[in-house]
Amino acid sequence: MREIVVDTETTGLSHKTGDRVIEVGCVELINHVATKNFLQFYCRVDKEISESAQKITGITNGFLSDKKNFNDHCDAFLKFIDNDPLIIHNADFDIGFINNELLLIGRPSITNPVVDTVTLARAVLNTRVANLDYLCRRFKIDLSERGLHGALLDSRLLAEVYLELKGGKQFTMNLPKTTQSKTIPTNKEKNNKKIISFEATEEDKVIHKKTINEIKEAIWKKYNY
Repeated sequence: MREIVVDTETTGLSHKTGDRVIEVGCVELINHVATKNFLQFYCRVDKEISESAQKITGITNGFLSDKKNFNDHCDAFLKFIDNDPLIIHNADFDIGFINNELLLIGRPSITNPVVDTVTLARAVLNTRVANLDYLCRRFKIDLSERGLHGALLDSRLLAEVYLELKGGKQFTMNLPKTTQSKTIPTNKEKNNKKIISFEATEEDKVIHKKTINEIKEAIWKKYNY
């Protein structure tokens, strides 16, 4: 099963007031586990990045001045996510911004299935607090590189969190030790085991026949096989 973790960085908090996407990060998952396949790009915009966004991301308009715009990356982005489910933290925010960028260049909105990991975390962990830092600390995921927020880094962190929420490492750690260490052999392993057979000697056969004949009213003689 293929899924895509997606995160964005933006100039501000609301695309409805003109804020734009300035970075996109995507990480491919196969069966909930991150692969080495990823996509990341920055977008030049004609919108001033808010002071708070600059502090959080470290991205400035000067840094973006020689970057391509979203339209230049659009085809690669849509090809990467394909029609697969998207794993997004606070999905309404990122989907709203991405669909706004698509609208601005006359492209249709994405319609992929979406898993919001904020909702998932609250349901699985029974907690109101569900920001990415909290979840990483709860699952002992290394946050040392997260001095600044980045779409690709946050996607990679979220991929680890999502695996945990789907029953990853903590499921294994919580299993009883006997269950953890128990190995069930496969059919192939069973078939590869050496089979030891024994052949009765003629003396054994004679003794067996004599013993059988000495049994009176043997129960097996009552049935016609």
